[in-house]
Amino acid sequence: MLTLYTAKGSCGTASHIALEESGLPYEAKLLNLGAGQQRDPDYLRINPKGRVPALITASGVLTENPAILFYIASMASAVDLLPKDDPFAVAAILSFNAYLSSTVHVAHAHGRRGSRWADAPEAIAAMQEKVAENMRASFLLIEDEYLKGEWVMGSGYTIADPYLFTVAGWLKGDGVDIEEFPKVAEHHARMLERPAVQKALAAERG
Repeated sequence: MLTLYTAKGSCGTASHIALEESGLPYEAKLLNLGAGQQRDPDYLRINPKGRVPALITASGVLTENPAILFYIASMASAVDLLPKDDPFAVAAILSFNAYLSSTVHVAHAHGRRGSRWADAPEAIAAMQEKVAENMRASFLLIEDEYLKGEWVMGSGYTIADPYLFTVAGWLKGDGVDIEEFPKVAEHHARMLERPAVQKALAAERG
């Protein structure tokens, strides 16, 4: 049994959806980030970073969304969440997910957690002012260069799709209209029709 620690609206929703898609037995435990549960000593023993997601496996704890998504896809036997016979395609998926993690997520975080990078109020305000611009630029790149078809990689659904869906869900709060990116908007709507997405979102709403 896998145990996923995540939070409503967090990047961990991508891993939550992937687990639902995978057919693997799991339990999701939701943390209230606003209440600071990610800094609770019990959770810090699981993930000293004090962030979500964290996945408890039989071999140990995994953190960082790209790694957790890769693990889920590698362990799933009921569905194909990775083109395991095509190393280049796998690497392309990992590259896309790394971009979401290292660039897009960071741009989003500047709007809410600027204190990670600066102490001066004016510096934090300057970061906040750049969020919409940076998110728009990131999604323009995704729209023009990454989306290959019905799903991120084309006709096959992979672990890139729940991650894009999750991050695209932040656009409105960052002051960007998802409709500026028709392919991303269509992908988002398509994802909302999947039972695994509906189930994961319902669980996170409580």
